[in-house]
Amino acid sequence: MNLRQPNANEATQTFNRSKSVSPMSGICTRCIDGCRGNCEIFKSSFRGREVIYPGPFGNITAGADKNYPVDYSHLNIQGYAVGAWGLPEGEEPNPDTAIFPRVNTETEYGWDKKVRMKVPIFTGALGSTEIARKNWEHFAAGAAISGITLVCGENVCGIDPGLVLDSSKKIKSSPEMDRRITTYKKYHEGFGEILVQMNVEDTRLGVAEYVSSKHDLDTIELKWGQGAKCIGGEIKVNSIERAVELKKRGYIVTPDPTDPAIKVAYKEGAIKEFERHSRLGFVTKEGFMDEVDRLRDLGFKRVTLKTGAYSMVEAAMALKYCSEAKIDLLTCDGAPGGTGMSPWPMMEEWGIPTFYFQSLMYEFAEKLSKKGMRVPDLAMAGGFSSEDGVYKALAMGSPYFKAVCMGRALMIPGFVGKNIGNWIKDGDLPKTVSEFGSRPEEIFVCYEELAQKYGNDMKNLPLGAVGIYTYAQKFRTGLQQLMAGSRRFNISTIGRQDVMALTEDASKISGIPYVMNAYRETAEAILDE
Repeated sequence: MNLRQPNANEATQTFNRSKSVSPMSGICTRCIDGCRGNCEIFKSSFRGREVIYPGPFGNITAGADKNYPVDYSHLNIQGYAVGAWGLPEGEEPNPDTAIFPRVNTETEYGWDKKVRMKVPIFTGALGSTEIARKNWEHFAAGAAISGITLVCGENVCGIDPGLVLDSSKKIKSSPEMDRRITTYKKYHEGFGEILVQMNVEDTRLGVAEYVSSKHDLDTIELKWGQGAKCIGGEIKVNSIERAVELKKRGYIVTPDPTDPAIKVAYKEGAIKEFERHSRLGFVTKEGFMDEVDRLRDLGFKRVTLKTGAYSMVEAAMALKYCSEAKIDLLTCDGAPGGTGMSPWPMMEEWGIPTFYFQSLMYEFAEKLSKKGMRVPDLAMAGGFSSEDGVYKALAMGSPYFKAVCMGRALMIPGFVGKNIGNWIKDGDLPKTVSEFGSRPEEIFVCYEELAQKYGNDMKNLPLGAVGIYTYAQKFRTGLQQLMAGSRRFNISTIGRQDVMALTEDASKISGIPYVMNAYRETAEAILDE
């Protein structure tokens, strides 16, 4: 089975010359001396390490395209012609009460102090990448008015050009972090929250202390690994002075901007950019528990954890440690997902795929539950983009999974809304948009709804936020329809019985009944009456 074609991908801006390509190596079957390019081997021969990362850096997000043997498309959602679960208490289900607009899509997470969201999705970690920085007002306002949680990712303080450290090299001032938090809070309406992630560097710089004391945040998130995977380029800078500055702050910077040979190569124009990496974390149970206690002592009401698609051992560690530490939310990020900063080969070939990862976490959660341990609220991440995929993840992970973390799918509406605003100003609307009008009021179906709510303040609401809100409303309506089809009128009523496996492999991995066996006993009983 050819799961992907190596050696050429749009993400790395490479391609094969030949139509015939070796499946294993990705090399053209007829490789010619004198070929003018542009496969990855060709480009790597003179641009070297640059080809590892998707590009152009800072302007794109990238998602791996490896086709795994089993994914969520191998599940289908069950539909029923009778019953209704989750209607308000005391209501009799009938055609007049059980209508899809009445489906409640709200969810909540937290050990004791719960956070409610209007829809069961929240953003991926929008951290130190340039694309997150320059689009932040759109992402933050959009998440806030949509009633979902926004994750401010790692290293925001560490790369802040305006960062001021005190004598003990702890954060004294971080204007960029201040901007990130205040933008979300400006539009926050009681649903969702903003939480800040921390990796090794963030902990050393005192990010938790800073956002707790200055911004009184309720939630902080620990992270196992860095970047979207276990290691990532994270950001690139094209100034050697900036690269030196980041190295002085304690980051790993490659190539080394203080190396004489690198300085010459930069001056000559051969080296055009530098990567800033974070350090790998080393997890121990004692260290994890101590850190959680320390963060709670700082005043945080909730502590969450984000973990990647590591081995089964780390999956078990994450679940067990979070249970014992009373972690409020454990987000499990499966392969491949999408990002703008991890090495492309790692995105394609590293880690446990999302479907398999969630199946493992459900299995482990069941084990802990049967031992009498409380399982922390869980969220799944790794390649989701639509309400049907979210429904399947919630059903397959019921009752433990409360939400889905979506990266690129929640960034794209922000890009679209922002760009529509720019195209209107430039008089350059593409036909895909102009067919609906030439003004925001005509183009965005939710614009007037928001204008009625915000009045004169509507002119200050970024159009990227309107895009995210519009997408969230589409998501909510689509989810309501799917849930109504399964007669589930509340998120908490969705269960594993509401999905079926279309292949025996999917059934074996997930434990979800194969389509030809699902409800068979009940159906046979009707026939035998």
